Formats: sequence, structure tokens, C-alpha cells
Amino acid sequence: MEAIVISTSRRQLELFDGQRLIRRYPIAVGKAQTPTPHGRFTIATKTMHPGGVFGSRWLGLSLPRYGIHGTNQPDSIGQAISKGCIRMHNRDVEQLYERVKAGTPVFIRG
Repeated sequence: MEAIVISTSRRQLELFDGQRLIRRYPIAVGKAQTPTPHGRFTIATKTMHPGGVFGSRWLGLSLPRYGIHGTNQPDSIGQAISKGCIRMHNRDVEQLYERVKAGTPVFIRG
């Protein structure tokens, strides 16, 4: 079973198939005033072309209003700059979007 593991301190998202690392991606995370929440969640929704600052894809978490998404600000990747969501390069979130299903576990750690 696939799973997503996010490290907010390393600003990295890892995709696993069981124990095997499939891919590692750079991300942006929440700023100090609006930190990315830690815990165990799941992918609840998937949306193509959500518009605005969300880039080309939205993977909504089981925690309402939080998700993994693309960005129209690629220079923000690697920074603590969002309102709590996980930002990815559009090409990266498009790969992830194709691979994961609703219900995929997402583990967010420090």
C-alpha cells in the first residue's frame, strides 16, 4: 500500500510503496503563524485545475482546508511560507496526483 510521509523540518515529501521509497520531492510548508499540522491524515479529495494559487492539482487532506497542491509561485518551494498546506512544483504534484488514490495515508512530522 502506498503512503505519503512529509517532513516539515526537511521540507520534503516522500512517497512509499510499503517500505520501499518510490520518490522524494521538495516542498514548501506553513509559516510560523500558520504551521502545517502534524499527524496522520488521508487523501480525502482530488481536484484537477483547482485554480488560483493552488497550481495544477489539489489533494485535499482529511483535515478540512488543508491539502497538498501545486503552486503558481515555484520560488516558494523549500520555504516555510504557506498558510499550512504543502506546496509542490506543479510537475511534481501532477506525478503524485496520478499515483495516489483517495484514502492514501499521509503522515506529517516535524
